[in-house]
Amino acid sequence: MSETARQDGGSGDREQPRYSIGDAAERSGLSRDTLRWYERIGLMDYIGRDHTGKRRFSERDLDWLALIGRLRTTGMSVADMVHYAELVRAGESTFPERLEMFRNTRAEVLAKIDELRQTVAVLDYKIDVYEGKTSAIRPAFLATHTGEGINA
Repeated sequence: MSETARQDGGSGDREQPRYSIGDAAERSGLSRDTLRWYERIGLMDYIGRDHTGKRRFSERDLDWLALIGRLRTTGMSVADMVHYAELVRAGESTFPERLEMFRNTRAEVLAKIDELRQTVAVLDYKIDVYEGKTSAIRPAFLATHTGEGINA
């Protein structure tokens, strides 16, 4: 459900269902059960079927799964991702709400990155302490964020 594909009219080779559920699982890094669940809860748009009724995924579907994977990495909830999928299916009139979702998610990710940087600084300091580097410079926030004394 790539937005690019939708904006381009959704036609062309990228829409051609060609991958089995096993192929899609391998390419996306998700299990077959997860792919079925994503379809069941509305996270995936309509998945094509072959003449025997087996699911067939397109390049567009794989692009959508890649986006969903990135959104999962941000910590976005499945419910929010389903809501986003519904907004995409609703069309261009939902651009403002989608933009707001991505701006909020971006701000949350940046805050998480800052927190991780602080955590790395604490780890670096503790590594220096345990390696016996007595000249280790203690980060200013360490005393308030670890609850430990300098010798702990």
